Amino acid sequence: MKRAKLLEKRIQFFKEKEEIALIPYLTCWDPDLKTTEAILWEMLEVNPVCIELGFPFSDPVADGPTIQKAIVRALAHQPTLEAFFEFVEGLISKGFSVPLVCMTYYNIIYHFGLERTVSYALDSGLSGFIIPDLPIEEAGPWLKANNKKGLATIFLVAPTSSEERVKKIAKKSTGFLYYVSLTGITGARERLPEDLIYRLTQIKNLSPVPVAVGFGISKSEHIKLLNPYADALVVGSAVVNIIEREAQRAPQAVKNFLKSLKNENS
Repeated sequence: MKRAKLLEKRIQFFKEKEEIALIPYLTCWDPDLKTTEAILWEMLEVNPVCIELGFPFSDPVADGPTIQKAIVRALAHQPTLEAFFEFVEGLISKGFSVPLVCMTYYNIIYHFGLERTVSYALDSGLSGFIIPDLPIEEAGPWLKANNKKGLATIFLVAPTSSEERVKKIAKKSTGFLYYVSLTGITGARERLPEDLIYRLTQIKNLSPVPVAVGFGISKSEHIKLLNPYADALVVGSAVVNIIEREAQRAPQAVKNFLKSLKNENS
């Protein structure tokens, strides 16, 4: 079965079991590759539905200061996309069982080569990509390169997207659709938009694939509020904050944080 379809089915399975479908994010190489690997193995114990693994890019337009700082820390190691795929392949060869999705920017994969990126990703065991600066109007070459290959291409929908545009984006998205809960950039928030539940309900009714919500989710109360309405919940900046604060001690701290989000809402 294609990896995008497996991702969809995994999310649906979590919802049928009434288990919280968390999608944690971290930046690869932050603070170093050894710590990234340790964090990922600790995350495995929390059983997330999948994990967003960011490949660092020098101009991360969708990311707020927390993830931007993580990217600066990661770039100090001079990462390459070849090394990223080798890292993913190594994890999976050791038995890493949770799907990994790469979050990066189009410039990275364009310069690496679209078909080459797809080939390397398939060989590594990666499940798909989130490319936040790739609108559907410009996604033709990427979708063609991935045609019938089965990698998930997860598009983003903004709060400002019209109903017609949501339908178009959802039709192209595979794996899941990523609903950005607020206008602006990533970052943990104390409060979420008041119309978020209404918008989530509306978008779920328009989407043929599961709908994940992210940007700003950082507390147990957010999970409790949104879990009945979203198929999955992305937790990014709150995780990256822990990594920045704890550095090499982050693996255990991240696991404890994610466990608390799930356990307090189970």
